[in-house]
Amino acid sequence: MRSADHPGPTSAGGASARRRTLLVIGDTDSYVKWGAALASRLPVEWDAELVVVRNPMRPSDRQLASALAGSRFEPDDARDVTLDEIGPLVRSTRPDAVLLSVRGPMVRVIVRRVVSRAWRPVVVSGLPGITIPAAIKAVVYREQADLVVLHSRREVREFETNARSLGVRTRFGLATFPFIPDAVPRGEEDGVRRDAIVFATQAKVPSSRANRLLLLSWLVRLARSRPDSRVVIKVRARAGEAQTHPEQWDYASLLEAPELRELADGPVPANVVVADGAMSEHLERAEAFVTVSSTAALEAVAAEVPVLLPSDFGVNARLINLVFEDSGLLADSDALVAGRFAGPDPAWRADNYLHGRSHDDWIDVLESLVRREDLARTDILPQRFNRIGWGLRRAWERKRMLGDDDHTISGTVAAAIAIPARRVVRRMRRVVRRIRRARVARA
Repeated sequence: MRSADHPGPTSAGGASARRRTLLVIGDTDSYVKWGAALASRLPVEWDAELVVVRNPMRPSDRQLASALAGSRFEPDDARDVTLDEIGPLVRSTRPDAVLLSVRGPMVRVIVRRVVSRAWRPVVVSGLPGITIPAAIKAVVYREQADLVVLHSRREVREFETNARSLGVRTRFGLATFPFIPDAVPRGEEDGVRRDAIVFATQAKVPSSRANRLLLLSWLVRLARSRPDSRVVIKVRARAGEAQTHPEQWDYASLLEAPELRELADGPVPANVVVADGAMSEHLERAEAFVTVSSTAALEAVAAEVPVLLPSDFGVNARLINLVFEDSGLLADSDALVAGRFAGPDPAWRADNYLHGRSHDDWIDVLESLVRREDLARTDILPQRFNRIGWGLRRAWERKRMLGDDDHTISGTVAAAIAIPARRVVRRMRRVVRRIRRARVARA
């Protein structure tokens, strides 16, 4: 396991403290980035190892290098493992804690492999992005984790409320987003030319092709009015690469769409470019930042880069931008085209993700849980939800997450049963929703 050669906090125990070990298990590009960055914030007496479970969404070599940039890990440190290899790995290395830096349904699949009757590590999970409003399902998927790491005071309040309502005993810890730097020099004395207006794309929002073209048209107009600046369409994946969330309409292709010329009243200028790579590197050259709701907006704020989140598509949970209400960062397309970027309201900043690392408590909670296990091993928290069809359901959850990387007969059988059943359930739900809407309309 790698030692903590990346800068991190020093615990009160200093050099005399017992060395601890953390195993990070990732599955997609965003979760690998989050898990690696979080592990890099541990005190110096913690060692860490990173593995990526094989699944259809695992990052490409290029995505992996981008996700690990600035962390304590190099791409060669991230070893691919199968689901069946996780259990033997945990039992042979006996880490003090395992960070399940994976999607919610994958947490439930992997947690069964990292615990045994004789021994278990402390189980940690969390969410890498903005999670307001707090989803009940996010708690259900992580109900067996000893600790769930969140990133704002508001998130902790909402998740604790949800957990109490469900009877879930998981603890929640506060951590500033780990990939946000402690300090970012913004003066010109470092010789970096800041001429980029960075647009952070997202796979899920806005979802429609029409809205994506409209957003691009605003950026094209902005680029045309700022010929000395580059408008950088910052993408998460290249053609053929997987992402945490699949993307139907990628921006690189939409820049070639004939409708865009009409919407933007002219061709796409040469200072509109598409680029991938680490967000931190793009922010070093950013004069302004645009996104619908990406977590990268918080990185930009921390780097003292002015921000704008277009509000024309609405402000709601579906767009993942509800949390930005009252932030001072939401503005309409006219403001975007005019380049009127801003900084956040101080009160909003303190309650939403940028509270300052001195208020973080997740490491203290983690270390208290590890000490508890040193004194007396405890049982893993029980799975209380989604237990109907126990063995078949487990096989389906495994097949759903691993896809072709699951070679079990039970997974194949479960998929053959579950996929048609899910289609029927979804049709029934649509019918129920139509009936309810019709009743409301008649009322």
